[in-house]
Amino acid sequence: MDVNALETSFDLVAPRGEDLMDIFYARLFEAAPGAQPLFAHVDLKKQKAMLLGALVLLRKSLRDLDSIAPKLRDMGARHVAYGARPEHYPIVGAVLIASMAEVAGPQWQPEHAQAWAEAYGVVQALMLE
Repeated sequence: MDVNALETSFDLVAPRGEDLMDIFYARLFEAAPGAQPLFAHVDLKKQKAMLLGALVLLRKSLRDLDSIAPKLRDMGARHVAYGARPEHYPIVGAVLIASMAEVAGPQWQPEHAQAWAEAYGVVQALMLE
């Protein structure tokens, strides 16, 4: 993984974290309308804060992913209980990366998208364990 590209690109979007979460969920529900019922009884404001917190934790742990692997596995187990299925993960990843690119604007580079695709693949694999 290109950790420098991950850190640099995340630092582009971090100051607009709330915007990122708003854009992400709007795009997610547009790309996968069937996912919206999974959030029917969820406080979306709290959910956005939790996702942003998870991304910040990931950013802080990029140089030592082994340290957060147990947390990611636990998060994956909780998502199964919420109704998430393996086929949801690629959609979420694509939407997240597109949302980050939108928030970063012209500063977003192709290497940022590639680095996030690789990192998301690692996170996805751990969550699916």
